[in-house]
This record gives sequence, structure tokens and C-alpha cells, in this order.
Amino acid sequence: MSSIAVLPRKRGRPAKDEGDFRATREALLNAGVAALTEKGFSATGIDEILKSVGVPKGSFYHFFANKEAFGAELIARYDEYFVRKLDRYYLDETKAPLDRIDAFFADAERGMKRFGFRRGCLVGNLGQEMGTLPEPFRAQLTQVLLGWQRRTATVLEQARRKGEIRKATDCAEWAAFLWTGWEGAVLRAKLERKAAPLQMFARLFRQSIGA
Repeated sequence: MSSIAVLPRKRGRPAKDEGDFRATREALLNAGVAALTEKGFSATGIDEILKSVGVPKGSFYHFFANKEAFGAELIARYDEYFVRKLDRYYLDETKAPLDRIDAFFADAERGMKRFGFRRGCLVGNLGQEMGTLPEPFRAQLTQVLLGWQRRTATVLEQARRKGEIRKATDCAEWAAFLWTGWEGAVLRAKLERKAAPLQMFARLFRQSIGA
């Protein structure tokens, strides 16, 4: 997935040096990801992000062309973070394949608990408000989900080879089902401010796919 290129410094106050420039950009992206996992894109204002990191508004345009470019970069940043998380569990060969998926579920539950279930999945949040978002986000979000599905399908194929799931299992289809259902469980957990929807989905997924 490509990311939005940084524009030349034409407006606002420039950073003192390249190190400050990178640090400020990182701070903006981190604050943006936090805001979008909690409130979504439409409800998050640029002024709010800038205030949270102490950056003047004019300087924003040294880093991003506009809010849409900022949002596209946030999607890419979140995907990078999430892929690292998935790989940490999915590539752990000390565990059986289905146990790796369970470990991911457990980690995600701990993450939501840590923030009082106020934050969900950035991709899921934006998907819910796609009707009011820039149209290019649709393809970008879809590609992110497909990437997560491919990683999940690989783990399920390993589980099939080890006899953990039925030989006739369509691993690609079950991977799509996992992400469709999991995103719904995350949304419900955020709505109800409790872990029960996550736990129910994880339990039923394991029971349903087992050999």
C-alpha cells in the first residue's frame, strides 16, 4: 500500500532541524491514530490534534496536504502497526496455529480493556462512516482488511495441515469470516464497554472451525 508523500515546507513555521521535523510528524500521526480509534474521522478536528501535541496550525501543512492526506497516512500507519501485532502472534511457531489466533484475540481484548473500551479498530471505525469519508479511503481500507485476511488464511492453512481443522475447510473464506465477525465484536465491545462480545466471538470461532 502506498502512503501519502510529505509536501515541501511551504507554509507555516519550519521545524528547527530534520530530527525535530520527524519527531513532530510522528507526534501528529500518533495523536491522529489515537483520535480515530476512539472517535472516527468525521468527529476528529485537525485543531484538536494540533492542540494535543502543541503544534501550530500553519505547520500542519508542512507534513500533509490536507485532512484527507492526513487520514490516508493514518490508515497506512495503523496497518503497519497492526501487521506487526499480527505477525508477533501468527508467526510464533512455539504455539499451535489456532492457539496463535487465540493469543491475538486475547491481546486485542487486553488492549481494549487498557483504554476502558473507548478505542476500537481504526479500520472498523472508518468503515462504519464510509458514507461521509473521501472515496479513496474505500479502496485503501479494503486492501488493509484483505492483507489481514491473507495472513489469517496462512495460519488457518497451517492448522489444516496439522489436523486442527477439517481438511475441507476453505481457509480464505474462514479468514474473511473471522475479520467480518471480529470487527463486529470490537464495535459491540466498544458500544457496551465490556469484553463479553470479544470473548463470545473468539470462543464460537474456535468451536466452529475445529476438526
